[in-house]
Amino acid sequence: MKRRIFAPEHDAFRATVRSFLDREVLPHYEQWEKDGIVSRDAWSAAGKQGLLGLAVPEEYGGGGTPDFRHSAVLAEEFTRAGAPGLALGLHNDIIGPYLTGLGTEEQKRRWLPGFCDGSLITAIAMTEPGAGSDLQGIRTHAEDRGDHWLLNGSKTFISNGILADLVVVVARTTPQGGAHGLSLLVVERGTEGFERGRNLDKIGQKAQDTAELFFHDVHVPKENLLGELNGAFGHLMTNLAQERLSIAVSAIAAAEHLLEITTQYVKEREAFGRPLARLQHIRFETAEMATECAVTRAFLDRCIEDHADGELDAVHASMAKWWATELQKRVADRCLQLHGGYGYMSEHPIARAYTDGRIQTIYGGTTEIMKEIIGRSLLG
Repeated sequence: MKRRIFAPEHDAFRATVRSFLDREVLPHYEQWEKDGIVSRDAWSAAGKQGLLGLAVPEEYGGGGTPDFRHSAVLAEEFTRAGAPGLALGLHNDIIGPYLTGLGTEEQKRRWLPGFCDGSLITAIAMTEPGAGSDLQGIRTHAEDRGDHWLLNGSKTFISNGILADLVVVVARTTPQGGAHGLSLLVVERGTEGFERGRNLDKIGQKAQDTAELFFHDVHVPKENLLGELNGAFGHLMTNLAQERLSIAVSAIAAAEHLLEITTQYVKEREAFGRPLARLQHIRFETAEMATECAVTRAFLDRCIEDHADGELDAVHASMAKWWATELQKRVADRCLQLHGGYGYMSEHPIARAYTDGRIQTIYGGTTEIMKEIIGRSLLG
């Protein structure tokens, strides 16, 4: 079905993103996969192309376009290109809202210009070795020392962890337990006591640097508190809907693209003297995946539209996230199966999509957490 959520300006932006990918990303991506990290030059190029800080006001160097449909276009095209390593969505859609929505005027003028031109790469540090979805388990803590916070603790699985110049750290700022004693502290590159561990060896998304971070008696200036003291829980909950929708958008785009690749493959690949596409089982498999993708796309486009209008709630974002990512996982598995041995080869797009996409049901809140949120809204 024809999609109805995009206007001509979104189509023009899509063409810009595709051109950027062809010119600045795809020629280098294999090397980035081998290196385990993308080039900082790619971030600078993205900034020059206007792909960073889409929703940041123009006075700080941003695009001044808070319409989420631009972010959706960016996520879709990077997914179709098989290039998740350059984590523009994390930068724009997850961390950007914290800086623009919570930052003081001084913080915005200090950080947002670099955020938008690519010279200031960002990360957010929530997950710890013993705390993932459960924020109450966070042990990283900061003591009030008058003119600064003294930060101690560690984080893991931090996307952009190696490249990041600015890390938004979730830390406990009260000795009491619970999730409501957490604050957001911004730690900048080069701060004494802030160290990065190894670039973690993942099964997929090799080009995306994911690291352990360590904080040992780090002096964080008082002016680097982002948002309200002890208000991190509320801040995090406010922005989670957009984060989960962003993941869902890339998930349905991945499923659709894998189906396209596989449909073409089974038309060309022959077995027993005729194309695979002539076999009833293949037709049924393709029909099922196409129908699931079409139904999911209709729901996702409605969520994108609602979010652009400021109407998407946490429950429907959770529905979108768990359903679309689980669909992506199923489609990747079935498409790999239909490719036979070729699908298991690392150089094949299907194999890479299979491993790159596996994380989708985990980060941003696991499928199980999404179902808990939905169930709680219905049953209390």
